[in-house]
Amino acid sequence: MDNIKRLTFPKDADALIITSDINRRYFTGMKSSAGLVLIFPEKAYLIIDFRYIEKARDIVKNCEVLEQGSGTTDKQIMELMEKHGAKTLAVESMDMTVSRLNMFRTKLPDIEFITTDELSKAIYDLRTTKTEDEIEKIQKAQEIAEKAFDKLLGYIKPGISERELALKLNEFMLHGGAEALSFETIVLSGTNTSMPHGVPSDKKIQDGEFVLMDFGAVFEGYHSDMTRTVCVGQPTDEMKKVYNIVLEAQEKAIKSVRSGITGMELDAIARDYITDKGYGEAFGHSLGHGVGMEIHEYPNASSRSKTVFGKNMVVTVEPGIYIPGKFGVRIEDFVVVTENSCRNLTKCSKNLIIL
Repeated sequence: MDNIKRLTFPKDADALIITSDINRRYFTGMKSSAGLVLIFPEKAYLIIDFRYIEKARDIVKNCEVLEQGSGTTDKQIMELMEKHGAKTLAVESMDMTVSRLNMFRTKLPDIEFITTDELSKAIYDLRTTKTEDEIEKIQKAQEIAEKAFDKLLGYIKPGISERELALKLNEFMLHGGAEALSFETIVLSGTNTSMPHGVPSDKKIQDGEFVLMDFGAVFEGYHSDMTRTVCVGQPTDEMKKVYNIVLEAQEKAIKSVRSGITGMELDAIARDYITDKGYGEAFGHSLGHGVGMEIHEYPNASSRSKTVFGKNMVVTVEPGIYIPGKFGVRIEDFVVVTENSCRNLTKCSKNLIIL
């Protein structure tokens, strides 16, 4: 599906300019660290430099590809604006820096720049509701991550460090077909698991400890995201109790996902359950977030989110309980919203794995 044709023009905009790397890839299908997309109601152009021109001409089908002249991008923009009789140009207000906007204004003094949030909001609205093709890519990214996790289980044992496990998990994902990692892989053990976004250290895993792993793979620009908490050796009764509370809170939330529920309502389902069990203060982050071409997208499932979930939105469900000085537990799946429920893209078992 051509995402350019789905994009709504802001009021009073004759043309649109896309300069952010993520959105440029979203609209053209090509990854690059430079270039811009100029969109008119009747036609779109990708202006890109010599480094990418051959690839762009081969890959990009929904834009006319133009090679960026050395120091003449402003002239190319102006010529295209005049060709299409355009006077006003909307920019990505949520992504463009002030310095870059000032540069455009200096070099293109005859163009009126529209800097409201309309264009950015229109783009994020498109990206929030995924196409079937996007969902397939997200699912593939998740499959790569899960296969890597299955392999990693054979390496988790007393004496290996958090950092070693993180590197091994990264290796398995990249060898398994990931073009990149979704984010810096988190592997924590023992008391370190009480830090929701701790950094893997040289701490060695010991018998009787939780190991928490938060990780994801990227496939053709789309991310996956999952968290699993396993135990090396036998867990204490308290560890089992907390794990089961988190699991039950997550399952209650997943069963409640549907079109029409708000992020605030979904967050409350898991949060209220954890609070009723006496651990409310130990769940200090939001329940979930959208996932797509970025690891954190709309919609959010938080105590402040009024976003109404709709069909084909993708959101994580990741409650946690973190007890400083003892341990932490987080279980994270991500789901596709359907009319009356959801489809879970995460297939890994959530029963407590004891290694």
